[in-house]
Amino acid sequence: MNGLSVLIADDEPLARRRLVRLLGKLDWIGQIHEAADVDETGRKLAGMQPDILLLDIQMPGGSGFDVLERLGRAPPVVIFVTAFDHHALRAFEANALDYLTKPVDTGRFRSAMERARTAVESRLTADRITELQETIAALKRALGERSRNARDFWVKVRDEHVRVAQENIVRFQAEGDYVRIHAAGAQYLYQDSLSALEQRLDPEAFMRIHRGHIVRRDAVLRIRPAPFAALLVTLRDGAEIRVGRTYTAWVRSQFNHKPAV
Repeated sequence: MNGLSVLIADDEPLARRRLVRLLGKLDWIGQIHEAADVDETGRKLAGMQPDILLLDIQMPGGSGFDVLERLGRAPPVVIFVTAFDHHALRAFEANALDYLTKPVDTGRFRSAMERARTAVESRLTADRITELQETIAALKRALGERSRNARDFWVKVRDEHVRVAQENIVRFQAEGDYVRIHAAGAQYLYQDSLSALEQRLDPEAFMRIHRGHIVRRDAVLRIRPAPFAALLVTLRDGAEIRVGRTYTAWVRSQFNHKPAV
């Protein structure tokens, strides 16, 4: 098939499907491949060597940073697909090849892809590697700044706003267009998506174990096998959460957990 090849790396099926639909409207796009975690992305990058990589930041098994750092000597043109807000993006937009914020705007997508098309046709490999290195450093600075300045959550409770300290939060649970925060024996509704919220959390302190659940690592009391080779996590607030199928191997590796034979 003629045209430029694209790899979409994103753990959210809905996000991938939207990008596939948008790519399908570009007549100069050829093969489209998908990956849902860091390891799968690495394997497909090595195997297919795409011209363009649409890369999410947070994925099971690591992050988009890990993917970039593993790229070889002929890397693809990278467009970041992020949940960063525009304030955080200012810290690195001068160095980024391009970025898209979720939900992806059609016009913005076309503009970013045209930039990528031009880059594929004209950019030297050495220049691309240098830009990627600069982008990695800038993204990490931006993520660190955001983490330092936005650790706590302000939630509306009746007619007032209450600060919920991140260190008191045991888990986050997706609930429609909101996220339910479980902290210090109380529950609060926070208007955001779980994926967007995940961007501001310290990955050393929190981990996503299901499409609908993020938990504090040190709140995990027990992990036990569940039917069909799944895992069941018990938290210190008494909650029992079934680990999502795509997260099972990663959760097991994080806790060196070996299911009973």
